[in-house]
Amino acid sequence: MRDENKTRCTVCRAGISAAGKRGRPALYCSRSCQARAYRQRKRPPVPAPVRPAPTSDARSRRRRQIAEAVWRIAAERGLDAASMREIAAEAGVSLRVVQYHFGSKHQLLVAALHLLHRENERLARTRVHYDPANLRGVLGALLDEFLPLDAQRAMALRVFSAYYARSLTDPAIAAVFLSDDHPLEELVAGFIATAQESGQTAPGLDARREADLLVAAAVGLGGDVLHERRTLDDVRGTLDYYLAKIFSPPQPAGSRS
Repeated sequence: MRDENKTRCTVCRAGISAAGKRGRPALYCSRSCQARAYRQRKRPPVPAPVRPAPTSDARSRRRRQIAEAVWRIAAERGLDAASMREIAAEAGVSLRVVQYHFGSKHQLLVAALHLLHRENERLARTRVHYDPANLRGVLGALLDEFLPLDAQRAMALRVFSAYYARSLTDPAIAAVFLSDDHPLEELVAGFIATAQESGQTAPGLDARREADLLVAAAVGLGGDVLHERRTLDDVRGTLDYYLAKIFSPPQPAGSRS
């Protein structure tokens, strides 16, 4: 009889923690089992382990990992292919992780574009070295950032092209492109103005207009290289031709025959 009760005993069958739960009548095979269950109910519950919150560095790395997945999809298949599930799969994380770091797909796309801007600026600063005595060379190196000279710059151009196409119908993404700030154009204009002051340029230039033309030309010609309409050598020759017109200082009087 004791063995039969033991098979039905709440403590023996389901464990001490299950004994005496609401809606489940307690059944004990002995007084010792009943006493064990009583002592267990009197003990304070053991709190579940608390997972530490991710640090800001870990959160930034995860956001960067997800943004890079957006870049790869945009460069290879376009932004229309960048669903949240596709992004999660490309990043090697769960969909829940993507949703945790970015509330919606739209927020993710905008954030990934901002991150790409900052990444390109960081890389440009490491590759372009300022030399006040050779501002033409500085500008040439800066314009190279818009040309697909390597895999990183080629991918960045493809991503920007995908975003630009999306910006024509998406006001939030358009706002990133059509900001009132024009840091790149202003940087180029500043280099040209400094060269003017040191007598390195042709006379009578409008530094801001020349900067607008240079940046627009570099962006457009870089796209031509991606489409294989032009070669890199041809494009760089065109940009060098225009830089030569800007950096042609006036000749001293009487120097011409």
